[in-house]
Amino acid sequence: MKVPVLNRDGVATGREVDLPDEVFGIVPNEHVLWLAAKVYQSNMRQGTHAHKNRSEVAGGGRKPFKQKGTGRARQGTIRSPIMRGGGTVFGPEPHSYRLELPLKVRRLAKKCALSAKVQDSAVVIVEDFSATSPKTKDYAKIVEKLVPANQGKGKPMATALLLTKSYDPNLLKSCRNIHRLHVEEAIIASAYDILHSKFIILQEGAVAPLTEVLNRG
Repeated sequence: MKVPVLNRDGVATGREVDLPDEVFGIVPNEHVLWLAAKVYQSNMRQGTHAHKNRSEVAGGGRKPFKQKGTGRARQGTIRSPIMRGGGTVFGPEPHSYRLELPLKVRRLAKKCALSAKVQDSAVVIVEDFSATSPKTKDYAKIVEKLVPANQGKGKPMATALLLTKSYDPNLLKSCRNIHRLHVEEAIIASAYDILHSKFIILQEGAVAPLTEVLNRG
């Protein structure tokens, strides 16, 4: 699949890049995408929720009232779950929500996500660029020219994902304050990152290493 390459100003350079069909042209598997999103969101959970059982709440140490003659049910401690301020029964305990997907399934999910975005005409190929120094204003203008202008007057820019060919700290610093833009190295971006973004800005130099990684095995 041939896709035109744009420059930083959003103008066609006259060159085309070949997007391999085995990565960018497969039929998306919705179940695999669902699994990838489920695992990603589950792994984002901290799992620090907790409660206090009857051994952890304050109080106790003596019988709250005598055994007989009050007309009330007998109680041995105010820490009892049926007493106001007592411990919680079967409450949440801190634990990990981490899930794992097989490597081949993760790669397939990423292929499906990229293919779905290509089918939606939501992928823009731009020639490689980097930042010599952090400058948010300059790169905000670049992103505005690359993202399709169909948001309407007064509406914020759609959520966009910039996939770079390599880690660029200055580019990351330049773009991290741009509203609704996320920057990620192409080979480590997840299927969820791709699905969660409305537009994908893919650097030309990232196509080859991305294809190589996803076609391994």
